[in-house]
Amino acid sequence: MSEGTSSTRDRLLAAAERLFSAKDPDQVSVRAINAEAGLNPGAVHYHFGSREGLVAALLERELVPLWADRLAPIVQRSERPGETGPFAVADLVAALVQPFEELARTEKGRMLCRLLARSVLPRWRMPISSPWFSPAPFEVMLGRAMPELPVREISDRWRLAFTLLLEIYGHASGPSSDRPPVPPGTVVAFITAGLTAPAR
Repeated sequence: MSEGTSSTRDRLLAAAERLFSAKDPDQVSVRAINAEAGLNPGAVHYHFGSREGLVAALLERELVPLWADRLAPIVQRSERPGETGPFAVADLVAALVQPFEELARTEKGRMLCRLLARSVLPRWRMPISSPWFSPAPFEVMLGRAMPELPVREISDRWRLAFTLLLEIYGHASGPSSDRPPVPPGTVVAFITAGLTAPAR
């Protein structure tokens, strides 16, 4: 990617971030993003393919670093429990919840949580290509921790757990919400209990 292309993409991402923070992201059009960036009407589609592509790029840039450092040692423990210490499902859940908690403390972070929830929940399709936003590595870790569970059960439990996280942090942190935040310890304990429930 050339420096000019990178600069243009950055301008579009910065413009989208400003607009998504200022108003309901669903009300922000591609035309508005191009105008905010001072670019021609086709810039978003040229550089990202679609509005969804731009949203995915923004989420990936902002969110992946928050999870990568925390999850890498959890993966190592699940792969080599004898060398790196026991793998606990609660540690995995805590490594997921902590970044959401950090995001929920800032207006930008709350916007990103809302944007992630709106991108994923309607069709349960992750817009981010990073493996940290794919169910596969988490299902593998859970399968190692609970080999007695069928693969389908592991998959269903993980989907329920991540859906709950998106509901908690993608909606409860919205600007019109009057629900008090759920303490992170409660979130971790509740999701861990669901993931590690005895086999049916």
